[in-house]
Amino acid sequence: MLRGAALGVGLVGIIVMALLPVRQHVGSTAPALLFTVVAAASAAIGGAPTAVLVSIAAAAALDLAFLRPYGTLSVLTVQDGVAMGSFLAVAGTVGVLVAAQRDARLDAEEREHHLRDLTERLQAMAREREELTERAAQADDLARTGEQRNAVLRSVSHDLRTPLSVIRAVVTDLRDGTAYDELTRADLLTMVSDEAERLDRLVANLLSLSRIEADAFAPQRQAVDLPELVHDRLRQLASLFRDVRVRTDLPEDLPLVDGDYSQLEQVVTNLLANLSRHAPSGTDVWVLARRGVDGVQLEISDRGEGVAESESERIFEPFQRGGGSTSSGVGLAICRAIVEAHSGSIRVERTFGGGATFVVTLPIHQ
Repeated sequence: MLRGAALGVGLVGIIVMALLPVRQHVGSTAPALLFTVVAAASAAIGGAPTAVLVSIAAAAALDLAFLRPYGTLSVLTVQDGVAMGSFLAVAGTVGVLVAAQRDARLDAEEREHHLRDLTERLQAMAREREELTERAAQADDLARTGEQRNAVLRSVSHDLRTPLSVIRAVVTDLRDGTAYDELTRADLLTMVSDEAERLDRLVANLLSLSRIEADAFAPQRQAVDLPELVHDRLRQLASLFRDVRVRTDLPEDLPLVDGDYSQLEQVVTNLLANLSRHAPSGTDVWVLARRGVDGVQLEISDRGEGVAESESERIFEPFQRGGGSTSSGVGLAICRAIVEAHSGSIRVERTFGGGATFVVTLPIHQ
């Protein structure tokens, strides 16, 4: 306010000094207009009180310097009184209006500043929330990774210890010269061979899992005869099916599938090994293939307890075991990763009459 008043009074003085030599010729109208402008300028800087103060000072200067008799504060004629009153009214009104506009502009600028400050705070809070969310997600990932690592250690330690214990016991007996008849000796050697193959499957699955997590599991596609691959796997894994009857329906005229032979071999091996663990002794297990709408379908079925509908997706996740399972929990996860890398699909259904049926669909080789 003081700055506006000082500026206004100073401009009034400058105008008086500038027009004083020619006041005989300019009259009172021109100074009055200039003083009105000065009042408006003062109002724009100092507000309404400044406008009123400068208007009064300008009225006094107008009376003293430009209304006869010069040098006295008096209004001798009605015309002079009307002019002075009009000047005060116009100058005051203009000053108040300009001051109101100024106040409105300042309020708008202040609101804009507050809004900008609020926006910046909200953006900072949003960034902070995103950072906290990201940190929480990272913490969850670390926790899951830790849980998976613990699951790996538990699974591997258990799955390795069992076959190694069997192998060590048999080898120790044979090394110590324990007398066995030929039939028992052959059974023991078969047991060692079976446990060694079991260890080999476990190590292969763990290596495949590490390749999947490293995103280095691209299949080397070729034309694969699926019935031939399945028959080969059944011959190699025959020892797993001593207590069940394996029945197959693998037409020889099926179209070739498009895939990586060694990876598809691992899928069939894991599914057959899974079936051998859950198929009740003395029951039939089925391995069949047929041409479907989306490609060649391979179905492997048993008559076990089956898989609950609520578990039908979870069993394909790493380190997740079905009820009563003693596996490492990685075989089915590897099956899904391989099949999906081949643009195929895998699911589990309930076998008619009880049990589980794993259905794998693979693309046809063009």
